[in-house]
Amino acid sequence: MAEMQNDPLLPGYSFNAHLVAGLTPIEAGGYLDFFIDRPLGMKGFILNLTVRGEGVVKNQGQQFICKPGDILLFPPGEIHHYGRSPGAQEWYHQWVYFRPRAYWHEWLNWPAIFAHTGFFRPEETQAAQFAGLFQQIIDAAQGQGRYSELLAINLLEQMLLRRVEAISESLKAPLDHRVRDACQYISDHLADSNFDIAGVAQHVCLSPSRLSHLFRQQLGVSVLSWREDQRISQAKLLLSTTRMPVASVGRNVGFEDQLYFSRVFKKCTGASPSEFRAGCEQA
Repeated sequence: MAEMQNDPLLPGYSFNAHLVAGLTPIEAGGYLDFFIDRPLGMKGFILNLTVRGEGVVKNQGQQFICKPGDILLFPPGEIHHYGRSPGAQEWYHQWVYFRPRAYWHEWLNWPAIFAHTGFFRPEETQAAQFAGLFQQIIDAAQGQGRYSELLAINLLEQMLLRRVEAISESLKAPLDHRVRDACQYISDHLADSNFDIAGVAQHVCLSPSRLSHLFRQQLGVSVLSWREDQRISQAKLLLSTTRMPVASVGRNVGFEDQLYFSRVFKKCTGASPSEFRAGCEQA
């Protein structure tokens, strides 16, 4: 029994880790040719990438056939009922079980095939990139080095971001190059405490009113709102990935006053910088 529990491909494995990853090579009649059935799901998330053959995922009378390149996301508590499709001789699928970092949640809101089971299929031109990242996550997770799990988690974060980037690119028309240049300029000068729209407009050869109009037209927000979003996003990243003091994080994103930084951060995220950092450390 203990031996079975040490194999994540077999029932009884505890998945008591922040990240576990592997390949399940199911072949008709083989020792792995059975249906996984977890009616209450799991505590963490599972990503599943079909590599070869076909699998079938079932959920309360509905089913979905997974084909090579399909990526499924099972959130915590989602029904797990899947196995080799009866019409296929094999189903090779890679998988990653993980508990997300606190700031990942917006990246884990995927379109569902049914219930809460998320689905993503990369464009043909991007398929190799996602497959490569998936393999790197597995290689890192199965490594023996001191930082193997952390490296795997960072690679998983990269893959989630690549998906967000791919979705954004497919949905949005190309940005006006002046808006794009303005965004880059703002991002490069987040630490400037004397920020003004006129300086950005001058940099991209537009009047402040014209830049403001283009920003709202193409991004749906004002220049100042977009900049604040970027500052808070950068602050989240620094709080979750460094031990930089809160005051230094604030200065890094243009807040000279720590109390004001904490107030703005809490307004945007619902938590103070210290509370946000503590939540990331516990995740």
